[in-house]
Amino acid sequence: MVGAVLTQNTAWTNVERAIANLIEANALSAEAILAAHPKTLARWLKPSGYFNIKAKRLKNFCHWYLSNGAYDSLCEWPTDELRSGLLSVNGVGPETADDILLYAFDRPVFVIDAYTRRLFKRLQLIQGEEHYEELRSLFETGLKASENRVQLFNEYHALIVIHAKDYCKTKPVCGECCLSGMCPGAEG
Repeated sequence: MVGAVLTQNTAWTNVERAIANLIEANALSAEAILAAHPKTLARWLKPSGYFNIKAKRLKNFCHWYLSNGAYDSLCEWPTDELRSGLLSVNGVGPETADDILLYAFDRPVFVIDAYTRRLFKRLQLIQGEEHYEELRSLFETGLKASENRVQLFNEYHALIVIHAKDYCKTKPVCGECCLSGMCPGAEG
């Protein structure tokens, strides 16, 4: 959950460094994050960028999390109610909320991120300007699984991220991409 908040506008490797700082300071818990002085927390989060803003957002999230009974209590909430609760936290938007729902609470919610938009826009399967909820609905409806939708969404999203990081970068590596033959956006 901490990673979902910290990964806003930064690469995961930077988030890993910030989380390592929290672990080293024995502060990777909601209670410890709330107890930390804002400047100290910001220093720990510095590798993730926008550290002052993220310190405030992380404190907002931890306050909401603990005031609602923490993980065991929140696990009992219906998905729509839990999503609404997450979205009520200042600094938690749809992507962050859906990251938390899918990866922390094992809920069948598809995460739409910049990688997903970039890949599917280049494949011309989306325009790229669609609203978040429209794309989320499109993926959730299109990815039908008879059994474990959580596992399907998790794996599908992870494969999109890997592909976008390795090939469909901001400056694409089309010559090595397995999708280049079917990609209208492939650079020759």
